[in-house]
Amino acid sequence: MLIVRPANLNDLDALIDLADKAGPGFTSLAVGEEVLEARLRKSVVSFELGKKISPDHIYLLMLENTETGDIVGTSAVKAQIGIKDPFFNFRILRVGRKSAVTNRRYDMDVLMMVNEYNGATEVGSLYIIPEMRGTGAGRLISQARYMLMASDQQRFSDTVISELRGHVDDNGNSPFWDAIGRKFFQMDFTEADHISAEQDSQFILDLMPRYPIYVELLPDAARKVMGETHPAGVGARRFLEAEGFRFNGMIDIFDGGPSMSAPTGEIRTLKDSRVLRPKPSKEKRILSALICNNQVSQFRCIFSKVGFNGDQLLMCEKDMRALLLKDDEPVRIWIKR
Repeated sequence: MLIVRPANLNDLDALIDLADKAGPGFTSLAVGEEVLEARLRKSVVSFELGKKISPDHIYLLMLENTETGDIVGTSAVKAQIGIKDPFFNFRILRVGRKSAVTNRRYDMDVLMMVNEYNGATEVGSLYIIPEMRGTGAGRLISQARYMLMASDQQRFSDTVISELRGHVDDNGNSPFWDAIGRKFFQMDFTEADHISAEQDSQFILDLMPRYPIYVELLPDAARKVMGETHPAGVGARRFLEAEGFRFNGMIDIFDGGPSMSAPTGEIRTLKDSRVLRPKPSKEKRILSALICNNQVSQFRCIFSKVGFNGDQLLMCEKDMRALLLKDDEPVRIWIKR
């Protein structure tokens, strides 16, 4: 069985291994062991004590194979971004120019650095090991974040955003970075990515140009990847789009990857999930469902089969034990369609 649960301090080695496998350009995991350990500790506190929304809270989830005990994936929810440290993006703006003398009009795109996500919730850090791709594991660890949010919505913002990795090759080369960032930061992509992930964003404000950058002045290689997703992130983008997230004209200032957003109440899994009281049963169950225990501190989430007898939800006892359910406790379910 695959189960999603909160990260704990014993997961440090597994998290380090996942970060190594994720490779260059995966900013949220492109950090050292000390930062990952600090993030784990913050997550533990958030799950235990985070009763309200706070920029200090991060909810780190682990995907565990219960038969082997192996950690095969991870994802995270940051309760609020852009409060303590700015959260910079480039917004793609279209401007028009007209000349009465030549009787010509030109529309062109410009990039403007903005900090528009103050207070938004961010979902990210979605990664599963290559061996698990195509098994449903990615969908589980992705949708589990919205089941967590549905379990206690006051901990999260009214807007949720997600940044997807842009085009960065295995050697850490990014055509978008080479066209803009390298010229102003005087460092390679990997170094800038590490600084951004491990420290605050002040160096971006110090060095990045504050005036519009005309896209037409960029080389073709950089223009082609603006708003495009890294091949390894195509599946994650599909998951986001299925939930109602849309590309909003904002891109990452380092690799040009797309930023997507959705109103929290319109996220499909969160909106369509419902709370029911289950009954253990050995009757045939034919409906595939995402199921969580509707808790936060002891959050558990699985994909399994359920059934109904009238309005009564039927589950197997093994699934109920996996969700740490006690007598008469409800579950939150989302029926797969």
